[in-house]
Amino acid sequence: LYTSGTTGKPKGVMHATGGYATQAYWSCRYVFNLKEDEVMWCTADVGWITGHTYGCYGPLLNNATAVLFEGLPNYPKTDRFMKVIEENKVNVFYTAPTALRMFALQGSKLTKKYKMDSLKILGSVGEPIDEKTWLWFFDNIGKKRCPIIDTYWQTETGSAVINSLPGIGPFIPSYAAK
Repeated sequence: LYTSGTTGKPKGVMHATGGYATQAYWSCRYVFNLKEDEVMWCTADVGWITGHTYGCYGPLLNNATAVLFEGLPNYPKTDRFMKVIEENKVNVFYTAPTALRMFALQGSKLTKKYKMDSLKILGSVGEPIDEKTWLWFFDNIGKKRCPIIDTYWQTETGSAVINSLPGIGPFIPSYAAK
């Protein structure tokens, strides 16, 4: 995989099979409290390390179902993500603040017609999440009952390295962890 990191110059990163797979398994299990036979949806493209780790390998190594999605999140309708969550009974929903800000522009009407009762954990990845977006995510997608796991990591790490854990916290808007 290639990443520019903080240098702005592309550099290649190679993850060894055993170490990377072990980290994908354990971090997916504990960061997201993922159990066997649950459904995880990481909306990252599989071309990104996030899509590899939490959209494919982590869930499958944990004997969970991975939802694979192709296309725009708001086409043909802006409620497309909510429909996928409800229809596939997604338990862990992991997405980027950019997508959430787009949905938040619609207000609460976007999520009201969907129960999304299957959700237990929400996750944020890719950039810092601002307080307004965090609160919208918690109130509207998580229905004020799902913790938001705000993750910090890089392509080089292969998984989340700073985040709060489910059941432990703290779950503070725009705050990854202590």
